[in-house]
Amino acid sequence: MEGLIKGLIDVALGHGNNNNNNNNDDDEQPGPQDRDEQSRSTWAQVVTGEQDNEEEDDNRRSGHRTHHASSNQNRWNRQENAELGNEEWRVSGSRPSRSPQYQKTVHEEYGKYEDAERQGYNKNHWNKEENEVENNDGWETVGRKPQRQPHKIQKDQWHGYKRPASEQEYSDEVEIGDNIEPSEEELADLSQACNKLWELDLNRLVPGKDYEIDCGEGKKVYQKEDMAQGSLFSRLSEDIFRRPTFSRFFSLLDNYNPDQGHKEVVTSEERQEQAAFIEEISRTAPIKYLHKYLSSKGVVPENYQDFKRMMTSLWFDLYGRGGTSGSSSAFEHVFVGEIKQRGEQEVSGFHNWLQFYLEEAKGRVDYQGYIFPRRRGQTPDYETQLITVQFEWNGVLKSVSSMFVGVSPEFEVALYALCFYMGGEDNYIQLGPYPVNIKCYRLGDRIGSVFPIAEC
Repeated sequence: MEGLIKGLIDVALGHGNNNNNNNNDDDEQPGPQDRDEQSRSTWAQVVTGEQDNEEEDDNRRSGHRTHHASSNQNRWNRQENAELGNEEWRVSGSRPSRSPQYQKTVHEEYGKYEDAERQGYNKNHWNKEENEVENNDGWETVGRKPQRQPHKIQKDQWHGYKRPASEQEYSDEVEIGDNIEPSEEELADLSQACNKLWELDLNRLVPGKDYEIDCGEGKKVYQKEDMAQGSLFSRLSEDIFRRPTFSRFFSLLDNYNPDQGHKEVVTSEERQEQAAFIEEISRTAPIKYLHKYLSSKGVVPENYQDFKRMMTSLWFDLYGRGGTSGSSSAFEHVFVGEIKQRGEQEVSGFHNWLQFYLEEAKGRVDYQGYIFPRRRGQTPDYETQLITVQFEWNGVLKSVSSMFVGVSPEFEVALYALCFYMGGEDNYIQLGPYPVNIKCYRLGDRIGSVFPIAEC
């Protein structure tokens, strides 16, 4: 019995030794736990070492889109719709909501593709209004820009500006007496004349009272990161949309196809809108001063009606741009903006704050931060009325664009026309607290482009 027991023990011990040997052999073949560790190690290598080049592969493995480390755009693959009502536009009550995957989501009316390419524009589709709709089942996307509570803007009166001239009603002529007569000093110095226009801009808005902006963080022109947590504009008083020159300006903005190579078709109703806008602003102090100044120099007719027709022609007559005749105008380029279709797409023009506000409110503009000023200590804030920014317009980048904020349409029309007729390509002037260069490019006897560059 003892021998039997001892034999059984030996067999048992021998069997254990065989197991140990097998485990030693299996050091080259990891067990389930080791394979799991190796799998995690391999995954880490894929994510950290090949993220830039293999992002799509990683996305398939993970079952969702990962955040691209170099884009820093906080864009997530989430379906959203941005729509505006038929008769009213939804705009800000606090801060805006913009799609965090602005370039990724396919929008039917814009013909967008996942890589943000746009193959062409249609004016009717471009101006199609949308309503912002969300269905996220209560989930909140990390890094998403803050939600803005919408309110409605009544724009019914804008449609009336297309009616014949006999049916138009205009505001009263401004009464300012001798204040619009240019002084000898102003006639001799373009900067003083431009600053006089700034003083005469009685419709200029008050920052913090009539509107609110949030400049966000600054950046260099070459930086592509989105440095703005929200929109540039967080509020604009509804009263502004009822002011005569502002409302007539707004009514013009949907008359254009932004494709730079698209031939514009101007209807008789749109021509009436143009004439009505010029008539309205011609009743204000800046335009009256402009006429006095230019007529004293012999540049424009002394007859005010002839002068108004000249202003209509200067801003609205069509000319060729982007290889297509009749595809652009000074008004469209400077105030509305265009998108170049040759080569890599880019935004051209677009230097008006009212157009920026509306396009931002409709979800078409993605503000990405201000461009650092040349001088330290000149960081823009909520009171700034001249700012240089970077943004995307329907997914197409505008790397740098300067614009006034809060000024009236009549002021900009007068300022740019004055520099066009009396200045050169560079016009270094002082406007209130702002040293500015009004850059002016000519296309023959037309305004090719004109915009401010902050000199501080």
